[in-house]
Amino acid sequence: MTRFLDRGAIVAAYVGIGMAVTTAISFLLVIPIEPIFWLLAVPSGLLIGYYANQRSDRRAGPWARIVANATYAGLVTGLTMAVLLLAVKALFFFGDNGYRGADLGGSLTCGGGADCVYQRYREDSAAELAAAGITDAASFGGYYWRGQGASAGTILVLTLLGGIGGGVLYGTFRPKADPKQDRASAANAGTSLPG
Repeated sequence: MTRFLDRGAIVAAYVGIGMAVTTAISFLLVIPIEPIFWLLAVPSGLLIGYYANQRSDRRAGPWARIVANATYAGLVTGLTMAVLLLAVKALFFFGDNGYRGADLGGSLTCGGGADCVYQRYREDSAAELAAAGITDAASFGGYYWRGQGASAGTILVLTLLGGIGGGVLYGTFRPKADPKQDRASAANAGTSLPG
């Protein structure tokens, strides 16, 4: 136990990192369906916030410790999810070479990276880009990354709120302390101390 967190919350944060990596690989790379990644932010937070206290076996103790455990695990998980989202976006943003299938009109004529992403966006939403004053790849880059930063921030907040919610659920429905076990633990602790 640390001063502000239980060790179980620190372990849960590592589990949250693994959960975020698995979710990102599954829904941003293998089956790229970003909305599912978004939808999983709150349940991921709920699970990790609850688990942080379950792992700590927090049967009794102040609500502040329960919420701190859940907040820490939710924050680490949310940060990991946000960073992974930005990393995958950067991979596709800087690695775009303009390729698309023949059924979509063949490859784009672009300079790679930001220019190709700009060309794709311009095909799908030229009016929206023009209204925002986006006229070339250079102005598009700032627009794109502001949007991705906002997305990452939203995922962070959703996961963090889910984590806090998981802690509140744990605190509300947690297993109650067993008085017999507490007496036995106190007796064992007393006999193990030097006389």
